[in-house]
Amino acid sequence: MGKESYESLDYDVIVIGAGGAGLRAAVEVSENTGLKVAVITKSLLGKAHTVMAEGGAAASFGNVEAQDGWETHFYDTMRGGHFINNYRMAEIHAKESPDRVLELENWGAVFDRTPEGRIMQRAFGAHSFRRLCHIGDRTGLELIRTMQYKAIHTGIEVYQEVTMTKLLVQDGRVAGAFGYLRSDGRFVLFRARAVILATGGWGKIFKVTSNSWESTGDGAALAFRAGVDLMDMEMVQFHPTGMVWPPGVRGLLVTEGVRGEGGLLRNAEGERFMKTYDPERMELSSRDVVARSIFKEVQAGRGSPHGGAWLDISHKGPDYVKAKLPGMYEQFRTLADLDITKEPFEVAPTCHYTMGGVRVDAETCATSIPGLFAAGEVACGLHGANRLGGNSLSDLLVFGRRAGLGAREYLSQSVDWAQVDESELDAEMDRVLEPFHRPGGVNPYHVHEELQAIMTEHASIMRSGDVLQAGLEKLLALKEMVPKMSIDGSRVYNPGWHAVFDVENMLLLCEGIVKSALERKESRGAHWRTDYPDELPQWQEINFVESFDGENIRLRTEPVKAMPENLTKLFSYGKAPGLVAREGKES
Repeated sequence: MGKESYESLDYDVIVIGAGGAGLRAAVEVSENTGLKVAVITKSLLGKAHTVMAEGGAAASFGNVEAQDGWETHFYDTMRGGHFINNYRMAEIHAKESPDRVLELENWGAVFDRTPEGRIMQRAFGAHSFRRLCHIGDRTGLELIRTMQYKAIHTGIEVYQEVTMTKLLVQDGRVAGAFGYLRSDGRFVLFRARAVILATGGWGKIFKVTSNSWESTGDGAALAFRAGVDLMDMEMVQFHPTGMVWPPGVRGLLVTEGVRGEGGLLRNAEGERFMKTYDPERMELSSRDVVARSIFKEVQAGRGSPHGGAWLDISHKGPDYVKAKLPGMYEQFRTLADLDITKEPFEVAPTCHYTMGGVRVDAETCATSIPGLFAAGEVACGLHGANRLGGNSLSDLLVFGRRAGLGAREYLSQSVDWAQVDESELDAEMDRVLEPFHRPGGVNPYHVHEELQAIMTEHASIMRSGDVLQAGLEKLLALKEMVPKMSIDGSRVYNPGWHAVFDVENMLLLCEGIVKSALERKESRGAHWRTDYPDELPQWQEINFVESFDGENIRLRTEPVKAMPENLTKLFSYGKAPGLVAREGKES
């Protein structure tokens, strides 16, 4: 092929991803440092998937229940993650979340208030106390609104609608990233002394998902190909309550805030079935438990008409529902022609979040490649086998900031720009343009549909060894289609072209998910094996770590880092520390 040209841009730090984690990281790098920072997004500023986090940000202020504290938040996060979490990340998160939420408020976020004027907090599944700071049920939207204004006023440059296809590594350290403008296909090189990945998850591997089109695992796949390890890939969360009907909105998130504000789950027989599966926490059990419970009710023939369960908040009254859950009221009224203040509605599990991802250092969010950092859903460690609701938004703020600090510290060591290999760029441009030169090849959308069908049938909420193995064989066969994917048309706003790289990324990650799921021969958190239905002590001590050599994914186990004694003793009572303290006072 003829030699292509590309635009070259130099920045001290580039942040790939413009959600909560990416914007918070960019602010931390840019503010009062003199460093030149760019945020790059394949979508538009303000359109990040963070807006879909509706219920709130978990932070242990104790504004509503004074017994809450960081120790209880840490306890709940570790217990919710079934103890394969990185304990240090959970500790940092629990300790720093309140400061990050207050900081967001200082930057202009408007939270709901208690009568005393403090930030209001609501109940959420598997949290011992009411600790979710919220703005109605539009908290993620408020976080993004606040962060994007803060970022723009910090002097950050934003590049919208850019697809990044390769991380550049030279002499063992990061050199930048390469990609193209989605508007006209022009290639662009971002030379950078440090790169922060904040690209979110990969929910689009499933057909029924709360995730929007952006969630195709780009950052994790870029890092994996560059030589960074992934971990806990078998852990994919299914949110218990997605919309079911009409079909066009199936999977769209119904916030956990509905249950947090008193919503009740019932089966087709009108029974409040959570009393069978978790009589203590009922509807506010952890997401993995509630999702499996709805799944089991449907399997037993007690599902709602369209294969889910009934969720009812109408007993709280119209004024309460409209004040506390304005987004949900509008969502159902507009999309389903249904008034949730008057009648119950159908919900069913939907793929929502990925606990696994890029392996990072707890303190700095650094990866194994010097100069490369990752934060938010693309990174792993904090949530273990299952994320608690509300921990994602505080995760973005805490570790977005930590990634920014990590990059700043790295650059303080007088790091110069690494050289970029021109022949590597020529080869990448040829690879990216190749689908235009395969007439009559495979449609990338068909490959994506097949990938979603395989994952839904073989690696969804319920798994078993035989089914996973069959799914892996189908995925490996589907991989043969990747070099045959072709597209027509020009490079100007060509969605089929963009889909080629989304599919490549998702296929790579799906193979890793299924391989890890096959090896974890137990049920833990979001990973439910019908052939190994019990949670086994020996697997609590192990994380599955994956590496990629350009051809094959290699899997190894590593021990979960042991907690120090001051944290271990928090679990000695079998109850959250705040609850123990409360009972001690009462007795």
